[in-house]
Amino acid sequence: MNERLALGYGIAAVLLWSTVATAFKITLDYFSPVQMMVVASSVSALALIVIAGYKKTLHQLKSTFLQRPLYYLLLGFINPFAYYLVLFKAYDLLPASQAQPINYSWAITLTLMAALFLGQKIQRKDWIACVLGYGGVVVIATQGNISALNFTSPLGVALALFSTLLWASYWILNTKNKADPILGLLLGFLVSLPFSIGLSLYLGGWQSVPWQGWAAVTYVGLFEMGITFVLWLNALRLTRNTAKISNLIFISPFISLLLLATIIGETIHPSTLIGLMLIIAGLVIQQWQSKKVAIVE
Repeated sequence: MNERLALGYGIAAVLLWSTVATAFKITLDYFSPVQMMVVASSVSALALIVIAGYKKTLHQLKSTFLQRPLYYLLLGFINPFAYYLVLFKAYDLLPASQAQPINYSWAITLTLMAALFLGQKIQRKDWIACVLGYGGVVVIATQGNISALNFTSPLGVALALFSTLLWASYWILNTKNKADPILGLLLGFLVSLPFSIGLSLYLGGWQSVPWQGWAAVTYVGLFEMGITFVLWLNALRLTRNTAKISNLIFISPFISLLLLATIIGETIHPSTLIGLMLIIAGLVIQQWQSKKVAIVE
């Protein structure tokens, strides 16, 4: 255990995750969502291969896959293939300042799905968290005009919400994965790449991209899908206080909105901040309840 190092890893991960919404929008100026997924997934796979090689676990990759091939095929199809395809398309249709907070409600979706598929009990405060979280989603999606329910992009909002369903599904399935987490993540990227490449070739549209586009998509591959996940795992592994590290994630969406406003000039509507605060309030209530149960037990 090393609390100072754990905090450093956690802060680094949160700061990097705070930049990805901006990186998504920049990258989508140069690539379609499918093309972006192909290149970013390839970069992530290469980064994770290097990390697994450094940790001397790469030789376990083949045997890990062969133990449960259908399981890893399903995981890879859900994440990164389906999840990032849906998420990138949502960012393509919506302002990032709307897509990012809506996607942030995935933890609330996870609670509902865990009750449905894992038999976990939903308590009263979980329902309060759901009402606050999805109330915040509606405020953001309608830009505060709740009575009219006039969405900026109905398809974009639906895809952003669907991405939370996919991400929660991935983590529920991942609870049954006892393998090295880095190898598990790497296998997901490796098995999804044929799907991604095949879809991109079928849709076509590849063209010459300037270096700025390649730099942006490489950044996404490294710091949304790859290295940052490893930093977060290390932070959780090195701390005795998981809640303290996990709470750092609440900083991320606010930094992200600041970067979107200053770097790419997105207008941050007051309704976005109100909706985001409702989502965060729901997540805090949900996490506080979990800690209380743990203490009682």
